[in-house]
Amino acid sequence: MTPTPPVKDFAAQWDSARRLYPIYFELAREFAIDVKPCADLEAGVETPGKDTVEQANHWVDEMDRLIQVHQLRQFLQTSSLVTPEGLVNLLQHFLAKATRTDAVRDKIDFLLVQYFSQLAPSGVSDAEVDLVYVAKALEPVLGQVELKPPVWLNALDRVLDAARKCRSLDELLHGGVLEQGRKAKGLAGDLFYLPVALTAFTRFGYLMRRSFFRLMLGDLNTILDGLTELEDKGVETIDCRRAQFSAQEPIIRLRMICQSWKVMFQAEYSSGQPLRMLVDLRASVEYALGRGKAPQPDAKAAKAKPASPAAKTAVAVRTTTATKVTAAAAPVSAAKPVSKPVGTPAAVAPKPAAMAATAGASKSGTKAGVAPSATAKPLAKTAAKPAAKAAAPEFEVSATPGWDSDSAEDTGNKK
Repeated sequence: MTPTPPVKDFAAQWDSARRLYPIYFELAREFAIDVKPCADLEAGVETPGKDTVEQANHWVDEMDRLIQVHQLRQFLQTSSLVTPEGLVNLLQHFLAKATRTDAVRDKIDFLLVQYFSQLAPSGVSDAEVDLVYVAKALEPVLGQVELKPPVWLNALDRVLDAARKCRSLDELLHGGVLEQGRKAKGLAGDLFYLPVALTAFTRFGYLMRRSFFRLMLGDLNTILDGLTELEDKGVETIDCRRAQFSAQEPIIRLRMICQSWKVMFQAEYSSGQPLRMLVDLRASVEYALGRGKAPQPDAKAAKAKPASPAAKTAVAVRTTTATKVTAAAAPVSAAKPVSKPVGTPAAVAPKPAAMAATAGASKSGTKAGVAPSATAKPLAKTAAKPAAKAAAPEFEVSATPGWDSDSAEDTGNKK
């Protein structure tokens, strides 16, 4: 039997709404969600009446409805507004919901992994991340957990084993491993909310993410090594139409784009198109080296019109942070505290601007820098960003919990 969320009194409801308001307000500005500010929450009223609390709850519920899972993921990956304490507030809010939709489940799933990843030290090994280790880290959210996992949770370990056996990102994306993880979460139903199940899914999401980024970084390094080998043979351009580039794509441009991708995937890990391009670019490089498969004549990539130089540059610069992509976990120091008190969300730290990644990428692997944005975006500036994506990404990698990057030392030998 799953635990029933406790009913909050009006004081607790108001306190929760005040804590969430700065986060939700900034998130609404970030994604141009058309919602009006809540005047009483904005003013930070100390002793609200019943009607005021109910209006605040209505505002928060409306934001819960409007905020999509992918928006929450991207915002929390790139914003300095949300501290570990803010993640706890968000988790307590969603765990207290009486109506538990798939969207609520996915938000809880992501938030738990995000919270754990901020607390886990960068040097922790996969073997150390057992249920006891994760449960201890999650105590501020879940309390003490009785670690007697039901047999059905063993399926998560089988999926992790399959992920560890993958030798490339292509194998992970197309080998059915991700689908097994999604299926396990969906089949859990209400049992997902058992404290031991939440702990197990947090561990699963964290370790799956690590496998993903090890493979992604490995693919990037394989591409860069392959480009160097081609250059040593005197090759200057290769056919990259399957990856939506041109039939004579300059190797120097491909190298710069790969360097930019090392930071790009940190912020937009759920974006399917760049992931497809990465997989197809590796295939193009291996084919140019004479050890890969020829592109299928009827493949979508072969039919697609090659991307224009402007479009390729846009792909290369679509990033919102300069944090390095690696396979280790992000230390808690990566999260910056909020300097503005709760109740005055308008003044928030400027977010990093999109970076010109190709300008700073070098053959040695130097990362490009970022410049802070000059102005904050207004709450309902619809031209800035759509409120929701028109279609789900082709590779919904982030459907597996907590697909984000980790900030630590780069691994591997990069040209």
